[in-house]
Amino acid sequence: MQGQLCYCVEMRKLLGQRGWIVLGFGLALAALTSAVWSYGYRQALDTLARQGEADLELASDRVSTQLQVYQELAVLMSSHPVLEQLDGDDHRRSATKLLRDVADHTAALDVFYADASGHVLAAARGITGPDVAGADYFIRAKYGALGKGHEVLQPLNRRAFFFAAPDFGTDGTVRGALVVVVDVEDVEQTWRGTLPAVFFTGSDGEVFISNRSELLFWQRQKDRAGLRPKNGEPVSFSAYQVGGHDIWQLGWGRYLPKQALHQTVELPVLGMVGEILLDTTPARRIATLQAATLAAIFLAFGALLFLAMERRRTLSLANAVLENRVAKRTRALSATNVQLRREISERQEAEAALKQAQQELVQAGKLSALGQMSAGISHELNQPLMAIQQYADNGSAFLQKSRADRAGENLERISALSTRMARIIKNLRAFARNESEPVGRVDLVQVVNTAVELTNARLKADQVQIDWDPKTHDAPVYAWGGEVRLVQVFVNLINNAADAMLDQKERLVRIRINPDSRLAVTVQDVGPGIKEPEKVFEPFYSTKTVGSSEGMGLGLSISYGLVQSFGGNIRGANVGQGAEFTVELDHWTAEAEEDVT
Repeated sequence: MQGQLCYCVEMRKLLGQRGWIVLGFGLALAALTSAVWSYGYRQALDTLARQGEADLELASDRVSTQLQVYQELAVLMSSHPVLEQLDGDDHRRSATKLLRDVADHTAALDVFYADASGHVLAAARGITGPDVAGADYFIRAKYGALGKGHEVLQPLNRRAFFFAAPDFGTDGTVRGALVVVVDVEDVEQTWRGTLPAVFFTGSDGEVFISNRSELLFWQRQKDRAGLRPKNGEPVSFSAYQVGGHDIWQLGWGRYLPKQALHQTVELPVLGMVGEILLDTTPARRIATLQAATLAAIFLAFGALLFLAMERRRTLSLANAVLENRVAKRTRALSATNVQLRREISERQEAEAALKQAQQELVQAGKLSALGQMSAGISHELNQPLMAIQQYADNGSAFLQKSRADRAGENLERISALSTRMARIIKNLRAFARNESEPVGRVDLVQVVNTAVELTNARLKADQVQIDWDPKTHDAPVYAWGGEVRLVQVFVNLINNAADAMLDQKERLVRIRINPDSRLAVTVQDVGPGIKEPEKVFEPFYSTKTVGSSEGMGLGLSISYGLVQSFGGNIRGANVGQGAEFTVELDHWTAEAEEDVT
């Protein structure tokens, strides 16, 4: 009886000790699990934040790139020759037709030209009205800067982005501005529904661009973070910080996360702020998995420790029960271990898939940039290839005439052009930057000689006479420019002159250098002349038969851009019999060379 009583007392003490041990272990496990969950959640948020930064930067670059195409269009078109004189109805009709063609080819909502007072002189569609003097983008352009802005066009109810490029007169003052109006919905079409929720707000805090249409025109609240509908309708929202990350608690609809990581990036080029909302559910799931794994391990350890203590106190009585429990716990641990291995394998597969997706994304970005550069690269490679072909033909002809020295010269030039093409291809493979020939001192006589030599075989084949005598210039005539690019310009002009005279018997190309205050090189033919002189430098303008393999109407447009890049000018006109193209360049001086270096 006393033994039983002592046993009962000991059992009560034991049960009391067990209770305190279990309670203490449970509290420690809860605290540790909570700390692990918090740490895992913060780490997962850091990873999610890096992914969000990449996604937001990708979306921002995509929007910026698409909009900057129209910005460059505004800058390019602002100095178009057709827009220089708009004082007559004929000139305005020509300008209107030009702007309509540009708007149709570029999918711009509207393209118009306004004078310094804001009065619209010519427009593709005229959706902005006859006067834009009060528009912020025009005011900025009027003071010589590149203007930009956005608004909702009424009554069309279309969101539009504006780029205004100033047009400077010969005296350096702003005489007007060329404005390109971009349809924001066209920009959104390429990425709507992709990526997490991304939106762009203006300086007034209004959502103007988004891949979630339900967020459009929401307004940022002034007293706290977050957005609200423009009509002021209350929505569920709260915000708090976790590990330096901004977490939004949302109730904005089934297509938006209920809890999201909020990130922003400034876009000073567009005057907007890009923002992204990333669902934090994966981060919470990872944190929960880590905490559950640690809790399972500690529970198993606690259970084993508890069983060891029980074995020491009740060796004989609880031996069978203890073995049974150990077997059960072992099976539970094995199952947990299998589950953990499966989850680790799934996570490794997910990480591998993520890395593969990131690599494909980088490759897609490179292919997109390569596509944007393809026209320029094609032209850069096409000219040396044509030159190599012509030098090779010349070299073959010289070899047939037993003039090995001249053939050797042609082979050296082919080697030099091949070296240049290798450099261009090397830059293409890296395409971190475009190959750019430095501008410096160029001998115009040598440039024209080279162009004549490159086209000599073709001119002889078509029985075209060339009137050019470099001996008329006793000394070199130096100008500012790039030698290879200038050779391209004159080869293009000579070939165009020859093409224009193929349907007539008299075929003559005359080249002269006039070293006046500003250098002028004229290339004149005796052909039928220019049918539409005001359009001759427009892209894709060609008088050749549609579908012919002789060109796409880009040669003169590219030549125009090359000469402009040297600070020069090129113009074409009809003179007597035939057409005359004049290339004007600045004289090279040693003082100017020192200023540049």
